[in-house]
Amino acid sequence: MTELPTAPTGITPARVLTIAGSDSGGGAGVQADMRTFATLGIHGCVAITAVTVQNSLGVQGFQEIEPPIVAGQITSVVTDIGIGAAKTGMLASSAIIEAVVDACTPLGIGGDGTIPLVVDPVCASMHGDPLLATEALDALRDILFPIATVVTPNLDEVRLITGVDVIDDASQREAARALCGLGARWALVKGGHLRSSAQSPDLLFDGLEFHEFTHSRIDTPHDHGAGDTLSAAMASALAHGFSMPDAVAFGKQWVTRGLKAAYPLGGGHGPVNPLWRIG
Repeated sequence: MTELPTAPTGITPARVLTIAGSDSGGGAGVQADMRTFATLGIHGCVAITAVTVQNSLGVQGFQEIEPPIVAGQITSVVTDIGIGAAKTGMLASSAIIEAVVDACTPLGIGGDGTIPLVVDPVCASMHGDPLLATEALDALRDILFPIATVVTPNLDEVRLITGVDVIDDASQREAARALCGLGARWALVKGGHLRSSAQSPDLLFDGLEFHEFTHSRIDTPHDHGAGDTLSAAMASALAHGFSMPDAVAFGKQWVTRGLKAAYPLGGGHGPVNPLWRIG
């Protein structure tokens, strides 16, 4: 697979900021992002939005972080350490989404700024446990998507956000158009949940041109954190200056390799495994 450049020992590596929730089971959220960053030679920074009570069986509860603290983490990191890209995951509420947008915009993250912003619009866990307040969907659409460099929803999230039920190639294209219509510069409609397909088809759209990415579906029940891992790998590639299509291709290769190496954990779904990189 394509490799990202790594910094020589003693030289500051590329930095990427994840703005997301903590997964106490270590399979998704900030923990999945940081595993990907580390194994790709990226210095990962974090802005925690929520702390979840979570294991391989599901999410039993969560506590949101106060919006000013979320915004403060972003500002503190970017004004001192600097970043080449940022990504979002679980944002929990409209107040947190507003705080994230208010912090990112003046720092040049997303929108017309120079720092790419990957928005993974996490609405629920893989078990169906809600991770975003229903009323916050409007904030996603109205203020976060317009500053997103790329949005990466799965098919359940597409349906919640756009009302489009993706069942085939035509509806996947309809969904991509709808997402770009909400203001995102690029939309990646992930096809991993399109179970009728022997492939895992992802569709990237910039408002004008479609790019298709496919890999053979990996037969494993252990796919916890797949969306986080993909978006973290994409953000890492963007921090190194990759074009969006190349960043998506890299992320797709990365998460596919992690699914092949996924392992069982607890009594439920095990995680996507980027640790194959280190043995």
